[in-house]
Amino acid sequence: MANIAFIGLGVMGGPIAGHLAKAGHRLTVYNRSIGKAKSWAEAYGGEVAINPAKAAEDAEIVISCVGTDDDLSQIALGREGVFRAMKPGSLFIDHTTVSARIARQLYVEGQSLGLYSVDAPLTGGQIGAEHGTLSIMCGGAKPAVAAAKIVMQAYAARIVHVGGAGAGQTTKMVNQICLAGTLQGVAEALRFAQAANLDVEKIYEAISGGAAQSWVMDNQWKTMAQDNFDFGLSVDWMRKDLELALDEARANGATLPMTALVDQFYADVQAMGGHRQDISALVRRITRA
Repeated sequence: MANIAFIGLGVMGGPIAGHLAKAGHRLTVYNRSIGKAKSWAEAYGGEVAINPAKAAEDAEIVISCVGTDDDLSQIALGREGVFRAMKPGSLFIDHTTVSARIARQLYVEGQSLGLYSVDAPLTGGQIGAEHGTLSIMCGGAKPAVAAAKIVMQAYAARIVHVGGAGAGQTTKMVNQICLAGTLQGVAEALRFAQAANLDVEKIYEAISGGAAQSWVMDNQWKTMAQDNFDFGLSVDWMRKDLELALDEARANGATLPMTALVDQFYADVQAMGGHRQDISALVRRITRA
């Protein structure tokens, strides 16, 4: 079993770290909110560190799951960042959804210190994190990804090496582009069914086994129909993800008209007070008949 430092115990990070603890790994955890780190340690065991560098001092593997490019840069490269404490030959795995630019920067910085680095964003949502069924798209060198797979199997159902440094993050952008369009389609379909006075449970039963089936439909049709959005990936974070994709598209010449439109629809949901609601709250901007 490995000595692991885990940085970031939010909606995704907390359950993932829990799976690692249950698998027998020895964890030292850090979270910006120290109370959350202490609560996690009380539930799962392990040590609580006062900063990322302290968490990484004796770690063979450091795993991060934070929020933004700036957060990741701070916990990795900052004055109290993990790269200051990690030993040559150790492995850094980042599960944050960030730009491909910072993923490539961390790869280069890590190489200069003799560290292995993998950008490994996740998909599967809060449900996947809690159930240990996430899908992970990995960018980095083959030996680093092979080593990362050994520990990631504790919380993932699918792990794919998609390319070199930064490729994991670019693949996550592809995922979020697909997700944005699917969410809008399901939202419109649900409101259409409600306007037609159809039984939405029967509608799901009828169409979810055919071409319209999707993860969104299977996991969020029912909660969308109930106007229940108190869970999962927040609208604010989804807008951050879509902005990453739109920025990358501006750089590589791709056109993303649907993604840009749904991003603006999410701005409408934010204006309605839905900043921290689940991304399925996209349906809120479509008025019930």
